[in-house]
Amino acid sequence: MRGEYKVPGGKLVAVDLDVADGRITRAAVSGDFFLEPDEALDAINAALLGISEGATVAQLTGVVQGALEGAILVGFDAPAVAIAVRRAVGHATRWEDHTFEIVHEGPESPAMHMALDQVLSEAVGEGTRRPTLRIWEWGAPAVVIGSFQSLRNEVDDDGAVRHGITVVRRISGGGAMFIEPGNTITYSLTVPASLVEGLSFERSYAFLDDWVLGALGELGIEASYVPINDIASPAGKIAGAAQKRLANGAVLHHVTMAYDIDATKMLEVLRIGREKLSDKGTASANKRVDPLRSQTQMARSDVIEAFKNHFRRRYDAVDGAVTPDERARAEQLVATKFGTPEWTARVP
Repeated sequence: MRGEYKVPGGKLVAVDLDVADGRITRAAVSGDFFLEPDEALDAINAALLGISEGATVAQLTGVVQGALEGAILVGFDAPAVAIAVRRAVGHATRWEDHTFEIVHEGPESPAMHMALDQVLSEAVGEGTRRPTLRIWEWGAPAVVIGSFQSLRNEVDDDGAVRHGITVVRRISGGGAMFIEPGNTITYSLTVPASLVEGLSFERSYAFLDDWVLGALGELGIEASYVPINDIASPAGKIAGAAQKRLANGAVLHHVTMAYDIDATKMLEVLRIGREKLSDKGTASANKRVDPLRSQTQMARSDVIEAFKNHFRRRYDAVDGAVTPDERARAEQLVATKFGTPEWTARVP
C-alpha cells in the first residue's frame, strides 16, 4: 500500500506500507522534505509498526510526534505523515482518485446559487454526482452573508434597497460578500470528505485552494494562502473562502474573488469598518477593489477560462451540468428556504 500527501506550500510525504491482520507490519516513509538527524526517519518507520490500520489521523500524529522528539522537520510535520498513512490504507483519497465535473452555466438568482450549493453538495455526498467545480454567474447584485452572521449588523437596509441589492444567506460560515454581476469570480468546489480526511479546517482550506494558487501563478499573480480563509498577493487580498462539511460526507468549499468591485457602493450596503476595507486592498472608499483586473489586465471571462483550463490540466475533469432533478430540488429550496425572510433573517 502506498499513500502520498503534498503539504500546501511544503513538501511531498509518501509512505509505503504492508498490513497483516489489521496491523502495519512494514512502513517506509520518504519524500523531498528535510529532516535532522537522519536517524529520525528510521524512528518514524519503527513507531508505525504494529499500529492498527484503522488508527485515526490524531492517533497516528501522536505516534509520529513521539518518535520525532528533538528532531528538526522542514517542509512537513507529523500530521502530514499521518495523512499519508491514512491514504495508504484506503481511508483517505487523493485528487487523482476522482474525476471532477466542471459546471459553468448561465446566470442564476442569488437565492438559486445558495440552493444549488446545497443540492450539489448533497448529491456528491450521496454518490449521485461526481466531485464538482461549479463556476457561478450572477443574475443580480447581491450581498451573501455567512450562516451565523447577524443580518442587521452586516447589511444596511437603506443602502441595499437604494442599490437594488438582494440579500441572501448561505449554508457556510464566514463573512459577508458584496457581489455585482461581472465584478467578481465565484466558484464552489464540492468534494467527498475522503479527500480532506484527517485535515483540520485550516489545513483543508489551504489544500483545496492550492489549485487556484497555481492558476493565478500562471496569470502572473504571486498569490498565497493566508490563514484561515483568504487568498492574497503582495498587492493585497484577492479572495475569501468559506466551507461547510455536510453530515452525509460532502465538503462544500466556495471562494469569491474580487475582479473589479465598487468600494464606495460596497460601503453603502455593508456595515463594514475601515480596517476591514483596508484588508480588501484599498485605503479609500473612492476607488475600486480590482486585484484580478489590474494584476492580469485580462477580461473576467478570460480569467475564468484560464482557471478552468488549469484545473483540467491538473486533475481528471469533464464538462458537466446541473441535472433536471437537481434543478427542481434547488427551485424547491429557493421557495422554502433560501428565498424566504425566515432563513435570511434567522440570525436577526
